[in-house]
Amino acid sequence: MVKKMIVAAVLVCLGSASCSHKETEKQENVTFAVTAPIQIDTTFVKQYVAQIRSVQNVEIRAQERGFLEHIYVDEGQFVTKGQLLFKIMPRLYQAELQKAQAEAKAAAIELKNAKTLADKNIVSKNEQLVAQARLEQANAAVSMAKLHLSFTEIRAPFSGTVDRIPKKLGSLIDEGEILTTLSDNSHMFAYFNVSEPEYLDYKLHVSDRGETNVDLLLANGDTLPYKGKIEVIESEFDAETGNIAFRAGFPNPKQLLKHGETGKVQMQFPMRNAIVIPQKTTYEIQDKKFVFVVNAANQVKSREIVVAGELPDLYVIKTGLKVGEKIVLDGIQKLNDNDHIKYAFEEPKALLHKLKLKVE
Repeated sequence: MVKKMIVAAVLVCLGSASCSHKETEKQENVTFAVTAPIQIDTTFVKQYVAQIRSVQNVEIRAQERGFLEHIYVDEGQFVTKGQLLFKIMPRLYQAELQKAQAEAKAAAIELKNAKTLADKNIVSKNEQLVAQARLEQANAAVSMAKLHLSFTEIRAPFSGTVDRIPKKLGSLIDEGEILTTLSDNSHMFAYFNVSEPEYLDYKLHVSDRGETNVDLLLANGDTLPYKGKIEVIESEFDAETGNIAFRAGFPNPKQLLKHGETGKVQMQFPMRNAIVIPQKTTYEIQDKKFVFVVNAANQVKSREIVVAGELPDLYVIKTGLKVGEKIVLDGIQKLNDNDHIKYAFEEPKALLHKLKLKVE
């Protein structure tokens, strides 16, 4: 009985060794593409979510209470500075103006009479001064009535595009009520938040911070055809997020950008002596990245790497790899630690030309 068990165990061991040998032969019969990390100078593009705002965007409000008598523009219409937009029924203010003008006229006559009498010493000079004061008061009332009457005509404070008009003809408008919004979209601002370390790098490392010219990636994935420029950095960090706001300005001659849009500002940063590898050479386990390194015996070993940055089709390596080490390029899903392989080496420089990367 013991002899039978020993024989069975030997057969199992032989079978296992045979399977292992066959698996090794299978791997050695496959030729894997292998490459190596390379050190290059390139440009790193970073994206920041941006809120797009008009250079001027104001609410047009009624300055007097009354009925909306005229609407001279339509929604989405471009208007010029000073153009008449709305008119509040002016009859009450016209009557007030006429009353004030009549009182001013009476005050002027009173002053004339008082002056004549004062010159003849019939009344004192004080009577003339009182009449003068009444005339000035009446003239001030005329000016105020004219001002109130002018408030019934709402004009564009600058050239721009009219937004939605919620009120219709005949609506009773309260003082201060919004009639529409006016936007000057000739030049647009893109606001985006930058972390404190990135802000310090931008300010301190002038030669490495990249161009002040930036691109704007629109919501549909297209890039705005006009370059923008970083114009302003706010004076304070947000205490809750630890970020500081940057503002980039973009020309908008075709009025493509509108107030309230979103996009992504793309800033370019030069990278000197960056060690890069193709992204497809890596695999992930629990949010950690690994590659298969080929040793001198053509045996693969799994190794964890730390990524410093991401480029199109490439990772910038912070730690884990050195220039010249061989890593498996294709077929990593078929491999296990300690497998022996046959490989064909692909030169890293030749490989880079196939990828979406700008190499300096």
